[in-house]
Amino acid sequence: MDLSQINISEIKNLELLAKQVVEGFITGMHKSPFHGFSVEFSEHKLYNKGESTRHIDWKLFARTEKLYTKKYEEETNLRCHIIIDNSASMHYPENNNESFNQLNKIGFSAISAACLLEVLKKQRDAVGLSIYSDTYEYYAPEKGSDRHRKMILNQLQQLLKSKNSNQTDTYQFLHKIAEKIHRRSLIFLFTDLFQTDKKEEELFKALRHLKYNKHEVVLFHTYDAATELNLEFDNAPKKFIDVETGETINLYPDAIKNQYKKLVSDYFYKIKLRCLQYQIDYVPVDIRTELQQVLTAYFLRRQKML
Repeated sequence: MDLSQINISEIKNLELLAKQVVEGFITGMHKSPFHGFSVEFSEHKLYNKGESTRHIDWKLFARTEKLYTKKYEEETNLRCHIIIDNSASMHYPENNNESFNQLNKIGFSAISAACLLEVLKKQRDAVGLSIYSDTYEYYAPEKGSDRHRKMILNQLQQLLKSKNSNQTDTYQFLHKIAEKIHRRSLIFLFTDLFQTDKKEEELFKALRHLKYNKHEVVLFHTYDAATELNLEFDNAPKKFIDVETGETINLYPDAIKNQYKKLVSDYFYKIKLRCLQYQIDYVPVDIRTELQQVLTAYFLRRQKML
């Protein structure tokens, strides 16, 4: 599905938009190596040698040449919690979120979360939501009712239209969230990881807090690759402004581009290694192109948990 063809401003209902994206993604999975993850996924799991053969789905075996066992509804439910960083840097770049080619980081995160919500509904999983900036802006515990999902969708819809100039310390709110979620859950965190070096260790302490509480954690590192990674600006003199601190610097982009790209790439790699060390799924996502990667990460992690 070509997401760039969808004009978000023409779709007032975020749920409808999420359904279009998810349906296109699932259709694509039928033609890919992910065949078997489809909407039937919530009712099957791969057969493991030594298990009883009583529940093997032989019809599915005839189609896929793989052994799956049927799982009943009470066995398939997971608890998922979506966490979204709503600080000022997540509202970069400045735009109106009118199309997938014009999303800022918070818009990408809100739509990704809505798509996850749609898949979770198909899987009959319970879902909760946390939004934070300089305060804990919103919290909803994990539930599976339609009314609960619509309440969460309404919060995500508001994020698409919101503006924010607040700073945040992500680690503080991850600790709070860890204390709120008492049952093992699959946690999705959307953040651009903008923080000082001094707070990087605090961030990983907070992530370890979630892991210590037996949660599975997927970190979606959101960024705009064109400008935040590759520094793709014309070489006219520019004033760069830190949207959270207000600090400014004047320079010619080409004068620092190579050094900048190396520093940012090294930082991304460092984060990836730390996540690997603590068994956290690290998923860097370019807000211009990789919405499908969010859904793929969900299916891969869910398969590991079942």
